[in-house]
Order: sequence, then structure tokens, then C-alpha cells
Amino acid sequence: MSSATTVNPVLRVAPASPAEAAAHFRASLAFHADVSDVAAALAAGGDPGFPGFVVLDSRSTASWEQGHVPGAVHLPTALIAEQAEGLLDKSVPVVTYCWGPGCNGAARAALALAQLGYQVKEMLGGFEYWVREGFEFETWEGRERGAVDALTAPLDAGDCGC
Repeated sequence: MSSATTVNPVLRVAPASPAEAAAHFRASLAFHADVSDVAAALAAGGDPGFPGFVVLDSRSTASWEQGHVPGAVHLPTALIAEQAEGLLDKSVPVVTYCWGPGCNGAARAALALAQLGYQVKEMLGGFEYWVREGFEFETWEGRERGAVDALTAPLDAGDCGC
């Protein structure tokens, strides 16, 4: 095959213009928060009104009991329509999470909340990456912390620098 007929698989579809790319990534950040940013905001809390959002675990009760983000509100997606108003303040943004990147439960929960008038973001990576990045989590037995997975977070630094 000559180089004239070889198609670069990365550039088969041309990149967006810089302006289109900026709009896309700005929009993506409006809809998503990453695990380490959520953890940093929660760790910096303590002042009234900080971190300025509530974390919502949209998984089942059995999943919640296996472990959850400390301080998270537990509200399974199927119950959002009937229970959200009793648990959440519409003036406070909500960050949803579910199991992990292979699960779209957090997106379904975020959609349900947005349809009810809540400001919402999805926590990318979900509970899986919360644990893999070595952040503390709660179970019915108390708080735990797993070892940091070197494929998800630096082993010897406070953050990834991204």
C-alpha cells in the first residue's frame, strides 16, 4: 500500500476547529466533575457553604452498603422522582455517581435530576475510581481506604497535575 492511499485512522475525520473544540470541552466540563476534584473540594470543606455541592450515590442499597463516598446522599435513580425534593435543595448543585465508567447509572440519575430542575454534574469514574484513587470511603463497618492504583493516580503525589 502506498503512502498516497494509506488513511491515517486518527485523522480519517478531521479535527474540529479550535473554536468548536473549545466549545465542546467547555460544555463537557459543565456536565462532568472528576473524582480527584470532588475529593479535593470535599477535603477543603468546613466553611459554611463549602464545597457548594452535594454528592449523590444513585446505586442500590446493597451497593451503598458495600461502600460509598463519605457524606454522600443515597438516592437510587428509581426513587429520584418521588424523593429528590425531600432530600435535595434545588439551589445546591448535585454531583451524581454510580459504580464506574462501565455504568451509565450516574448519567441516568443526572438526567432525572435535571428534568426536575436541579443543577447537576456527573462524577466521572464513579465509585470505582474513587476507591482506585485511594480516597476514603464508608461502609456499615466504618471508614476504609484502598491502596492507590498506579494506573489511575500517582502513588507519591497529592494530585496528577492535570
